[in-house]
Amino acid sequence: MKRSLALVYVTLVLVLGGCSSPAPGAVPSASVAASPTATSVISAPVTGPGRVLPTGTFVARAKTATLLVEKNPFGAAGARYRLPSTNAFGQKVSFLVTGTDRTADGAPWLRIQLGISPNGSAAWVAPNEVTLTRVADRIVVDLSERRLRYYHSGVLAETFRVGVGQPQWPTTPGHYFIWAKVPQASPFGPYGVYALGLSGFSTVLTDWPGGGRMAIHGTANPNDRGQQVSHGCVRVYNPDMEKLKRVPMGTPVTIQK
Repeated sequence: MKRSLALVYVTLVLVLGGCSSPAPGAVPSASVAASPTATSVISAPVTGPGRVLPTGTFVARAKTATLLVEKNPFGAAGARYRLPSTNAFGQKVSFLVTGTDRTADGAPWLRIQLGISPNGSAAWVAPNEVTLTRVADRIVVDLSERRLRYYHSGVLAETFRVGVGQPQWPTTPGHYFIWAKVPQASPFGPYGVYALGLSGFSTVLTDWPGGGRMAIHGTANPNDRGQQVSHGCVRVYNPDMEKLKRVPMGTPVTIQK
C-alpha cells in the first residue's frame, strides 16, 4: 500500500508540476489546432435539421483506448490524430464538448477540448466514437476576488476564498475542464486532501514536469486563503476542498481575472 501511494504521489508531481517545487526538464506535448468553422456552441445549439445536441453542457468519453479526432472535417481533408483516452492516472478523460456542426452531407461532428498544450487546443470527433454525458456542475475562479464559486444545476452551491498564483507565477485565465481527480495520502502534503487536475497549463512554467499543468487542490494552511501563494495552481483550504470531491470529470472550469 505504501509503495502504491508513493507511486501516485510521484505521478502527481510529474503531471501537476505547476503546484510544487520546480524541476528542470521540458516535457514535450502534442497539440491539435482548433478549427474556426464551428457554427454553434452547446449553450446555443443549432436548431432545425442542423441540430446535433440539445441545450446543456456535455462531455465526451472515448469508447476505445484511443480517440480519433480530426483537425477540420468540413473542407479539404484535414489531419487526423489518435489521442489516448485515459490520463496519466489511468482515468478515462471526459473531454468537454464546446461546439457542434455538420458537414455538407449532414454528418454531425462535435468539437472537444483536448486537455493538451497549448491551452485551448481542440479538434472534432464523430459522435459514434464517444459516449456523451450531460454535466450539471461548473466552477468559476475569480482571480481578482481570489474566490472559487461552485455551481450545480445553475445554482450557486459553494463559495470559497482560495489561494492563487504569485505575480511571477500567475494562475492562467481561460476555459478548462476537470482532467483528473486524484485523492491524496496525507492532508498535510503539497496537494492537501485532494487534487483536481485541469486541462490547462501555466504559460510561465512551461519547462516544469507535465508542462506545468494547473490544478485546483487542497492545502492544510488556512492562511493561503485570499493570498497569492502558489506557482499557478488554485489552493483550496482542506475543509472546503472536501466539498469539491464530488465534482465529476469533465466539469467546466472558468478562471477569470
